[in-house]
Amino acid sequence: MYRLLIVDDEPEIRQGLRLKMDVDGLGIALAGEASNGAEALSLLENGDIEIVLTDMNMPLMGGVQFMEVCRERCPNVRVIVITGYEDFQYARAALRFQASEYLLKPVARDELNSVLKNVTAELNRDRDKAQLEAKTQWELSQYYREMKEQFILRLVRWETGSESTVTDHARRFGLGGWDERQVRFMTLGLKVRDIGHAPDRAPDQFLLPLEMICREKAEDAAGTCEAFRDGHYPGLIHVVTAESVDWLYSFADHLRSEVKRMLGFELGFGIGQSVAGFKAWKDGYLSSLVAWNYADSRLPAETRLQSIDKTSISADEIKVIERYLAKGEYAAFDQAVRPILRLAFTGPAASRVKVIFQLYLALESAASDLLIRIESAEQLWLRPELAYSLDSVDKAYSYLAGIARKIARQREEGAADADVNLIESVRRYIDDHYASDLNLSDMAARFNYHPSYFSELFKKRVGRTFIQYLTDVRMTQAIRLLEETQLSLWDIAELTGFSNASYFSSKFKKIYGISPSDFRER
Repeated sequence: MYRLLIVDDEPEIRQGLRLKMDVDGLGIALAGEASNGAEALSLLENGDIEIVLTDMNMPLMGGVQFMEVCRERCPNVRVIVITGYEDFQYARAALRFQASEYLLKPVARDELNSVLKNVTAELNRDRDKAQLEAKTQWELSQYYREMKEQFILRLVRWETGSESTVTDHARRFGLGGWDERQVRFMTLGLKVRDIGHAPDRAPDQFLLPLEMICREKAEDAAGTCEAFRDGHYPGLIHVVTAESVDWLYSFADHLRSEVKRMLGFELGFGIGQSVAGFKAWKDGYLSSLVAWNYADSRLPAETRLQSIDKTSISADEIKVIERYLAKGEYAAFDQAVRPILRLAFTGPAASRVKVIFQLYLALESAASDLLIRIESAEQLWLRPELAYSLDSVDKAYSYLAGIARKIARQREEGAADADVNLIESVRRYIDDHYASDLNLSDMAARFNYHPSYFSELFKKRVGRTFIQYLTDVRMTQAIRLLEETQLSLWDIAELTGFSNASYFSSKFKKIYGISPSDFRER
């Protein structure tokens, strides 16, 4: 809705103009009235006004002088001039100061509304153009890509907010409608076993060029394919697409030839099963990681994983196991794992691999929360052949229990630093999820602490309260957006976790003593 200011020294004319305007139909709101140019300028400086309807012959400051000052101070305001038949010199002034429209008194209702309709249409076009330019700049920015990848990572881990928030963020990041599509994930990485004889050419040295090749190919897909990285698996690149499995094989074959030609390595890849709906992305992503263990197979995931759902671990079972690990209850973890493995080994090999992988991911997550590093020799993503060798319940259990015992041992040895590790994990989580709806109670529950104790511990270790730290992180990101993009305050507020632009602006001014808009214009 656009705000309009009426400027005329005769109250009855102002009243007549008000009554003639179809404000509801035109999407216009009356911002105020002024009896001369000086009053009008004061109102313009103190409020957001897009349209001015002004007479020319007024006391104190007439229309000509008002238009000259208005054009200098408020160049984006649309000015509509109203004057009498005999005032032809005013028509020339209106042209000189680029008035949007020129009306002669007495003004007819239809003529007035027609002119206002033209002006609002022009404002709509300018607004759409500005939004498109801002959107283009935003999408081209590095920050946009980082935020988009963080959003995809939250989807594949289902660490998201409400469904409406997910849908809105998906639209903002060019994924609108993907919730209704069948999608597949593909995991790619250089084959370690192919270069074991050449330690001076370790794959870690070539991850950046591999990533660049993958991203360039994904960008060629024109919005139907997204490439991303997951910090849990630093040696791998992941792709999600709504294209067919044949398209993915063509994509992978092209990458294989490019990587071989440019880097001299063989590229392994695994294609996951088809899934629909953001809530299923976690399963689709996991299936691509499992398929990574079948990197040389040309069979689609459905063939390899056709019976997998009969023996895979349920979401509730995973939560129980993660809770045991988070609380350090490793005896309970051991008791829970054996029955799951026994059931997994009654099914096909693919079922066994997926279950082992799910359990490994739970262990890896627990190790990450405690800042414990899992050795390369134990990492499934780095050694896909390891999954093949775990061909019995005892072997699989021994492998998983060995990692669990290592975590337990390091946890006990570092008990004195447990609180420090906890707070560091909390800070990392906030740094990665500041745009989400975070609060102290949920964070305390996530890390298995009572809210009161968690609050005191956080303040003691960090030197700031939880909400102060969260606000500081969000403000740091907001300042980055203000400096590097032309996003609206509403967009910045949403992308940094603030409830609305008004709250963000007031909080910003309270902390920095300046409004976000003034900060951007410095």
